[in-house]
Amino acid sequence: MLDHLLSEYQLGNITLKNRVVMAPMTRSRAEGNVPNDMMVTYYGNRAGAGLIITEGTSPSFNGLGYPRIPGNFSAAQMEGWKKVVDAVHANGGKIYMQLMHCGRVSHPDNLPEGGRVLAPSAVEMTDTQMYVDGKGLQPIPLAQEMTLDDITFAVKEYASSAKLAIDAGFDGVELHAANGYLLEQFINPQTNLRTDQFGGSVENRLRFVRDVTEATVAAIGADRVGMRVSPYGFFNEIGPFDSVDETYVRLTEILNEIGIVYLHMVDHEAMGTPPVPESIKHTLRDTFKNTFILSGGYDAHRAEKDLAADKGDLVAFGRPFIANPDLVERFQEGAELNIPNQETFYTPGPEGYLTYPTLAEKV
Repeated sequence: MLDHLLSEYQLGNITLKNRVVMAPMTRSRAEGNVPNDMMVTYYGNRAGAGLIITEGTSPSFNGLGYPRIPGNFSAAQMEGWKKVVDAVHANGGKIYMQLMHCGRVSHPDNLPEGGRVLAPSAVEMTDTQMYVDGKGLQPIPLAQEMTLDDITFAVKEYASSAKLAIDAGFDGVELHAANGYLLEQFINPQTNLRTDQFGGSVENRLRFVRDVTEATVAAIGADRVGMRVSPYGFFNEIGPFDSVDETYVRLTEILNEIGIVYLHMVDHEAMGTPPVPESIKHTLRDTFKNTFILSGGYDAHRAEKDLAADKGDLVAFGRPFIANPDLVERFQEGAELNIPNQETFYTPGPEGYLTYPTLAEKV
């Protein structure tokens, strides 16, 4: 029985039909960085989720780190996203846009003309390469340290992109402060070596995230803003540090002050990284006052168990949604799941994107 997982939930001002969240997942299908008809079908087919969080979407022309990831800083991009939102809403779903500025995890060939690879500090990436269409894997160049003007501009970009998302009909936005991208690059002292007001102490390293969050809330309202975090995460050459618990507890207190609607906690143990300590999960759950989303290698039964134990309010599922557009129906029926093909996760075109059968199609 999945009584908790399949029950309604009130998230801010919207009612979710169940507690299943489709996690944000890069899929690299947005040719020219503009959402297209394939994406309309992909998201519309997955509207059985209580909440969909889109793939990472750049609020800035400087933030498009990977090939074919969507942006949300132009009229054409907003119009493309509007069709996605309309499809999800028509099928009874709710949808948040994840705002992801890649920061130093980028390559100039994936940016539009004039775009720059930016970061809080110029810290070299030595073990990671970036795919560029037509060139294959390329070394990641050293990012430029952001000036105070760059920081001020980036804060405005987040707020402006969030406003565009609401204008396109989105139910809210998620600020991506996890997985080694720009917001986490400021949080983590391994990537933030600044000696000004944006670096050094815990409070200073959190200042950019605070500024972005406050500006986004001012633009669209606190009940439409969530955040994803990954303390103890290892993605993109970032890792745990001495004050990690203190830093994330303080961040959570700041988010309470600002009043955002959810905190989305990710643990990538299922993808081969060391597990996030249970202690910090419990501490953040206890500290954060609003909705707490669990994420990381869940199946339906483990999700039900953790919801019943009040470890979180909602549970996000990633890869199962890639291969199972009707994932919630499969949960309801106790049906077998399609297995995702990792080779087509980031390739262009419909193969491995729109080609997984539903239960009805299998019959």
